[in-house]
Amino acid sequence: MHTDAWASTGPNAVGDLVTAAGTDHVRLVYDYLDAGDLDACASLLHDRVELELPGVPTARGRAAVLRAHRDHTGPRTRHEIDRVVAHDRSIVAAGRRITPGPEDTCLRFVDLFRIADDGMVESCTRYYHTEPGGPGARP
Repeated sequence: MHTDAWASTGPNAVGDLVTAAGTDHVRLVYDYLDAGDLDACASLLHDRVELELPGVPTARGRAAVLRAHRDHTGPRTRHEIDRVVAHDRSIVAAGRRITPGPEDTCLRFVDLFRIADDGMVESCTRYYHTEPGGPGARP
């Protein structure tokens, strides 16, 4: 017997449907950001959305989140998503941020999303894969 989020019944059915809708929204967020369609991207964000990016203060609200994304990645960056894992209104997306240029710059990342009760993106925290170094690093 095949089951998925759309066929669920029981106490977790609503949460599974919200998680499934949120997963679609997360995938679309990357598509819209890459296409430069900030209005469409904003339509997927909760009113009180928060974005945590490395090295900058937390952005709160749709306009601040979109501005932070644009300032952080630049207008020509694209995201290639390798894996999306979703459970209980939490979504993890792993992929690569590619910035075109004479030599494409590729930076691996993991985004942790939280989905609101209405299926909209409520928060995102981004982590980058970098080489060890800096204070406290061991040789």
